[in-house]
Amino acid sequence: MRRVYLDNASTTPLLAKVLDAMLPFLSSAYGNPSSIHWMGRQARKAVEDSRDKVAALLGSRASEVVFTSGGTEADNLAIKGTAYAMRHKGKHMISSAVEHHAVLNAFRNLEQEGFEVTYLPVDRAGMVDPGSVEKSMRSDTILISIMHANNEVGTIQPIEQIAEVAQERDICFHTDAVQTFGHIPTLVDELGVDLLSASAHKLYGPKGVGALYVRRTTKIRPILHGGGQEWGLRPSTENVPGIVGFGKASEIASARMEKREAGIRRLRDRLSRKLLGSIECSYLNGHEKLRLPGNLNLTVRYVEGESVVLGLDQHGVCVSTGSACSAPNHDPSHVLRAMGLPPEDLHSSIRLSLGAQNTRAEIDYAIEAMVEVVGKLRAMSPLYEVARR
Repeated sequence: MRRVYLDNASTTPLLAKVLDAMLPFLSSAYGNPSSIHWMGRQARKAVEDSRDKVAALLGSRASEVVFTSGGTEADNLAIKGTAYAMRHKGKHMISSAVEHHAVLNAFRNLEQEGFEVTYLPVDRAGMVDPGSVEKSMRSDTILISIMHANNEVGTIQPIEQIAEVAQERDICFHTDAVQTFGHIPTLVDELGVDLLSASAHKLYGPKGVGALYVRRTTKIRPILHGGGQEWGLRPSTENVPGIVGFGKASEIASARMEKREAGIRRLRDRLSRKLLGSIECSYLNGHEKLRLPGNLNLTVRYVEGESVVLGLDQHGVCVSTGSACSAPNHDPSHVLRAMGLPPEDLHSSIRLSLGAQNTRAEIDYAIEAMVEVVGKLRAMSPLYEVARR
């Protein structure tokens, strides 16, 4: 049976060159980067070289990059760290209804501590209106957090316009760029952000390592307490192999991003065109053009999304119904609900996310498999029979 992986939004395969870069630090080069002897200095140099590579992809200073255990920690450090540092100025913050749970749950935790959060609605394409951000600002607003691109439907948000609004009022602006870093440009000065979260395993690097960009003028406090690593903002011995892998993946993305993503986009468009043309009563979720190169989120009416996922799995094709972080929860997608999908369609979405390793032959195989699976499921669906009459 052929194996086709189309769940790259959940995680990407580790590139061979990334693994090769990591291996010495998983075996012989095992020093603690805080040690001052030669082996510690070797590890420290590897961490700082990697910091330079991540910073290059951000267009930032290396000293503005803080390594974390992943995107979730980066989001929490950005949101809670800013809230605690700025609470003397106010307790109001702004976000959107379609953020990743790492952001939403960080804000919900802060609400239990007395902070106030405005969750902005989105349009049918999952887009935040910059005007609604401006209207929601108050004299005590201390932070705005809007994701760069949505992890479920791929919609790219108007970050630059929102940043302009935030800058006019001198309000700190954070973006969760976990889905975009290494896939589309994330130059922090062009985006206009003060804080940006990224994760290595979304760009062909290892799991368990991420980064938070912190503009040097941004006031932020640590949320963990221990040693003085990472400028005192993220105590704990650095994950040297992971950081080295993150740096190598960032270096490769810097050199290949435009060409790599153009190829992914062509395959994605072929997949979209063929599926929408072959499966009736199906439609695209998210913005038609302003979306991640590898993201395709479809609603296939009259079938359960999980049934399609399981059916495709029997054909060796890996897809998802949405965020991997929400997989154990069978509630409807909060993203699709915020976008205003009809209640009867909320459990009928499929996310197919492509990566650099995918080929045209794999895409064509996945198309055939999905058409077959949907056909079999609909043959058992009384709702589909009623709709056809």
